[in-house]
Amino acid sequence: MAAVGATAGRLLRLRAARAEGRWRRLRGAGLLRGLLQPASAGGDAAQRRQVAHFTFQPDPEPREYGKDRVFNTPLCEQGIVGFGIGIAVTGATAIAEIQFADYIFPAFDQIVNEAAKYRYRSGDLFNCGSLTIRSPWGCVGHGALYHSQSPEAFFAHCPGIKVVVPRSPFQAKGLLLSCIEDKNPCIFFEPKILYRAAVEQVPVEPYNIPLSQAEVIQEGNDVTLVAWGTQVHVIREVASMAQEKLGVSCEVIDLRTILPWDVDTVCKSVVKTGRLLISHEAPLTGGFASEISSTVQESVWECVSRLLLTQEF
Repeated sequence: MAAVGATAGRLLRLRAARAEGRWRRLRGAGLLRGLLQPASAGGDAAQRRQVAHFTFQPDPEPREYGKDRVFNTPLCEQGIVGFGIGIAVTGATAIAEIQFADYIFPAFDQIVNEAAKYRYRSGDLFNCGSLTIRSPWGCVGHGALYHSQSPEAFFAHCPGIKVVVPRSPFQAKGLLLSCIEDKNPCIFFEPKILYRAAVEQVPVEPYNIPLSQAEVIQEGNDVTLVAWGTQVHVIREVASMAQEKLGVSCEVIDLRTILPWDVDTVCKSVVKTGRLLISHEAPLTGGFASEISSTVQESVWECVSRLLLTQEF
């Protein structure tokens, strides 16, 4: 029995050594390195203690506003939005945060059938218009399916809510404050790739950027480029390349609000340029670009027809 025990002990030590070797081959300062590597020196032990402290320390206390105003929820998206709806119905301002837009779908019923339709089904006796839902949105290079989706088109089909996507930190603050003060439930999608890439000066004092007002960020005469969120930076680069290499003058528009969107600004630009290109991150079929395209074709043709009818030949 002693021999068997000794053999088993050697096997366990051998497996542990092999496992240790595998973990040591990992690169980066990940949690597994910090927690599983045996200490070879005092520095390793200190690093491991630091990682463990960071990992297992309690959540910070909401000292400024208190637990009644800032609190955690169960990891349940429909519950998070449901809590927000309930708070907003009382007349309080509610800001619900979904960790990633890719996880918002379990809350789809709460958003579409409860938040968006609350005032309609009660004859405007009750509403949850002071609800804002924040969520990181859009693709990143390593995000895969749970960190790269752009679901704005799903919610653009639903009357009763507003959908907003900023392009920069300055825009984000002004638009978010407008969403919070708006009397309709708002979904505020934050381009997650800009968390690390976008840096600019943002005023400390509060300010508002109007919802449902697109911004013409570059004047042009030959073609209208429309986008929102991260893609605004893409079309600005395209506009610069088109001007430098082809001599094409592009008018660049940041839509900013997806629902309800600024039809007048886009159509006015298309009447001037005669051409329209729309760029978005979401899948092509059923994307919100299709809605813009069809609306512009209907509206611009009507506008052009009226101009032709009023002209004297």
